[in-house]
Amino acid sequence: MAESNLPEILKPFYQRAAEAEARLERLEAAIASDRNAGNDELLNKVRELQSKLENVKAEQALEREKAQKELKQLNAENAKLQYRVTHLVRAVKDADCMLQSK
Repeated sequence: MAESNLPEILKPFYQRAAEAEARLERLEAAIASDRNAGNDELLNKVRELQSKLENVKAEQALEREKAQKELKQLNAENAKLQYRVTHLVRAVKDADCMLQSK
């Protein structure tokens, strides 16, 4: 008699186990979706930061080119001024020599 009642006695336990498994599946699905949402958010932030980094690198390259161009112009102007100073000093020395010889 006890053997014939065994399935009926275990029936509530099987039902509770099935409900627990269903809840566990829902929880696992919820956790997985939360993780994916968090990962998506992180990926979006990483993409945004990479985009900003690329923009800053492009700006930096433009600024570097601009600075190099300006440096070349300043070096050329400096060379011209040094050439003028050299000739002016030579001209002053020549004029002093001419005045002393008179």
